[in-house]
Parts: sequence; structure tokens; C-alpha cells
Amino acid sequence: MRALSQLKSLLSPELLRRAQRPRALGQAAFSRLHGLGHIVRSPFGRSTRVKAPTLTLDGECRAGRVYLVGAGSGDVELLTLKAARLLQQAEAVVYDRLVGDDVLALIPAGHERYYVGKARGHHSVPQAEIGALLVKLAREGKSVVRLKGGDPGVFGRMGEELAALAEAGVEAEIVPGITAASAAAAGMGIPLTDRAHAQQLRFVTAQLCRKDGEPDWAELARQDETLIFYMGLTKVEAICAGLRRNGLPDDWPIMLVANASLPEQASLVGTLADMPEKLAASPLPSPCLIVVGSVVRMVATSPAAAQSARAEISPPR
Repeated sequence: MRALSQLKSLLSPELLRRAQRPRALGQAAFSRLHGLGHIVRSPFGRSTRVKAPTLTLDGECRAGRVYLVGAGSGDVELLTLKAARLLQQAEAVVYDRLVGDDVLALIPAGHERYYVGKARGHHSVPQAEIGALLVKLAREGKSVVRLKGGDPGVFGRMGEELAALAEAGVEAEIVPGITAASAAAAGMGIPLTDRAHAQQLRFVTAQLCRKDGEPDWAELARQDETLIFYMGLTKVEAICAGLRRNGLPDDWPIMLVANASLPEQASLVGTLADMPEKLAASPLPSPCLIVVGSVVRMVATSPAAAQSARAEISPPR
């Protein structure tokens, strides 16, 4: 909560008004983050003192425009500065189920809020109505933030909302956020790619793992890439079976991470053969991300991984 209060102080209306004097805001921000100066050190023995950079948060939130903003993975400190500024400035915020309370706390009192969250099997607001709401608010002359968990362009149905705005002639701007894949890998102390493990990275929506829409398992069953399955908690058994059936070995690593970047983050690390049984014995909550690839073996030795996570998988042989 201390981080949240510092961020709210940094982006308070008073500081935003003072942003017309960029140096004042820059010093206020970097006195919290970096101090008033720093020394650049060289491995060859020379050091140079440089002035601290200034940080200006004086961008305009325009009336009649919709900002499609990524709220990140949940940790308020992983929210971008631009997203935080827009939340302070926008007259109306339309937000999803996975946006955390700490992020919503940045919205000033009195600003309009519209909850349009979706849960599996329980769509509180149809997608067409969300698009219509964004158009309506923009046509009323309001500045609008459409706040989505993670990155709005990664399985966030942003394309449908952009299409609705385009059809209505409403201006839009996209503000990316930290997607769950990045947050989950960081929380487990591993990269998504590594030269010794993966030359490719692929994002897959597990919603395709249905009888009438299965992925191309033969194409996905590769040992030179990292696979990331979004929204796949109920499809773990199908994913493991499909990949094993098409050539990946039984001991191929897989990792499940729930609530990535949050204090309640939970994980399971195992193999394609044993993960369904592990998950049945130790269920995880949604949202949950699935990572498949040899890069998962790095959890066992990473200094950035939690001790509990390291214990779940043996070091690479």
C-alpha cells in the first residue's frame, strides 16, 4: 500500500496541474525514484556525474476520445506511468473483472466508472454493448479510458472495440500494458526465451482447445520454442495430451502460474505427463497462465525464483 500511496501522490491533481512546469514534476518524481542525480560508472575506470532526467506527466486526455489501456498483470507498481496519468484524467473509466482494486484506487472520486467484467460462462455485459457504451460516452464529449487487464492487444477483444469505434467515427488511442506471460515468467524467475532453450515464443488462446476448434498440435509440439497458453486452466489435460500425442516427450516441462505478480501468486511446475494429476491434487484459481518449454527448467536454479517454486522441479540434466 505504501507503493500505491506514493504513486497516487506522484500523480495527484496538484502535481498534474504543475506539470505545465515540467522541471517541478520531474524533480518530485525522481526524488522518489532515483534521487537528484546519479553517477555513470565505466568498467574502464572513468566515472561521469550526470543530471537526473526530468519526468513530465502533462499529456492531454482529450474529450471525445477512447483510450484502450492495459492495466498490467495486477501489481499496481507494474502499471505504466501513462496508464496511471490517464486514469487520473479521464472523465469515465470502463473496466474489466481482472483490474485490481489498487489500480482502480487511482481513479479520482467523482469520476464515472462502468464495470463490464466477464467471467467464464457469465458474461455480465455482451461485447456489442461494451462497444456501444464506449461510443455513447465519447459522443457525450467525455474522455474515456477502456481499462483491460494485462495488455489490451493480447486476447483482450480489443479488435472488436476498435471496430465499433471506427464505425462510429470515434478517435481511439492504445496504451499497452504488461501482459500476463511476462508477469508470470518474471514472477517465477525465468525469461520467456533463452538462447539455450527457445528461439521462438508463441501465444495461444486455450479457448481453441475445444472439440470443434483444436489447435494444430503437430505445429505446436516443438522443442525449440516457448508456448504460452492463455485462459487454459480447464484445458490443461487436453493441452498435455495433445502435445504428447504429437511428439513432445512425457518429461517435457510445463508450468502453471495463477494470479501472476500479486501477493497471492501460486504455481505448479511439472511435466506433460504428471501435470494433470498435480493440478487435480493442488487446484489453482483463475486466472491462470500455462507455460510449456524447456525454459521452465530454469526455475530450479534461478536466483529470482521463489524457493517453493524451485523445489517443484529438478535442475536440468
